[in-house]
Amino acid sequence: MKSLMKKLSRQSYPSLRMRRLRDSSSIRKLIRETSLSAHNLIQPIFLTDGVNKKEKIMSMPNIYRYSIDSALKEIKSLCALGIVAIAIFPKISSSKKSLNANEAYNKNGLIQNSIRKIKDKFPNILIISDVALDPYTSHGQDGIIDDSGYILNDATNDILVRQALSHAESGSDIIAPSDMMDGRVKLIRKQLEKNKFHNTKILSYSAKYASNYYGPFRDAVGSLAALGKSDKMTYQMDYANKAEAIREVDLDLREGADLVMVKPAIPNLDIISNIKDNFKIPVLAYHVSGEYLMIKAALKKNIFSEEHIVLETLTSIRRAGASSIITYYAKEAAKWLN
Repeated sequence: MKSLMKKLSRQSYPSLRMRRLRDSSSIRKLIRETSLSAHNLIQPIFLTDGVNKKEKIMSMPNIYRYSIDSALKEIKSLCALGIVAIAIFPKISSSKKSLNANEAYNKNGLIQNSIRKIKDKFPNILIISDVALDPYTSHGQDGIIDDSGYILNDATNDILVRQALSHAESGSDIIAPSDMMDGRVKLIRKQLEKNKFHNTKILSYSAKYASNYYGPFRDAVGSLAALGKSDKMTYQMDYANKAEAIREVDLDLREGADLVMVKPAIPNLDIISNIKDNFKIPVLAYHVSGEYLMIKAALKKNIFSEEHIVLETLTSIRRAGASSIITYYAKEAAKWLN
């Protein structure tokens, strides 16, 4: 291989003309290294209680909160476009929120009931269910807090395990702990195995950074106001760190994760690439709400094509090594790709 590379490197213009392989659409398609299809795209779905609801999310243009009956109609349209997976997130009423987040594992809760209804109507759609406590806590943090406001790791894990099991019992295909508590993957996997959910997958948010891009999402699930000026830096990763992401992924894989997540996507293309190169595993990336909103905001200046900029963005995430992408543009991108 080295001798071949040396030989190739000796070639030069005019015997070597790189533009020969760019001179038509057909040749460019023939040798394209990275593909993007609807199968690579995962649409987030925000769920809320009620009937016949489709609520606008003011911080996220063209994204809505759905009651489950309305969500089923939306999911039907996603399936028709070739999308094979959805990621579901709840917005529950403030009356159901508490310090101990016990609504998170209510077997008749919003998410649990929604999973059952979705699987009954669309048995082949893959449901990725978020395991985290921030939609359920009265303070907006992802865990149980002590009197000083510090997140208690092990006490939080106890709740996360119960939440994960309730999702599996309802029919979730992929359990996705996004909380960043130490050891939660091991405990969730142990409980799934104990209850014979051998084929339930775990998608661990292994490299989830304490990012400034999450604001619109927190608004969508109703945790933004409760969180206030607090942050999540004691459990989410410092965005300046790279080696730490590799350690987190390694630990989660040892504990039983099947897939891992990098979040956000575009600021962390190097992390996606490093994880893929080091572990040769399925890596998912979350093109988050702030990334989505930046494109929407820029479009108001009429300086580029939405279709072109979105497909370039998603392709770059795939090129970095992502197997699939959770993105609020999944539905629109699938239409463009079809």
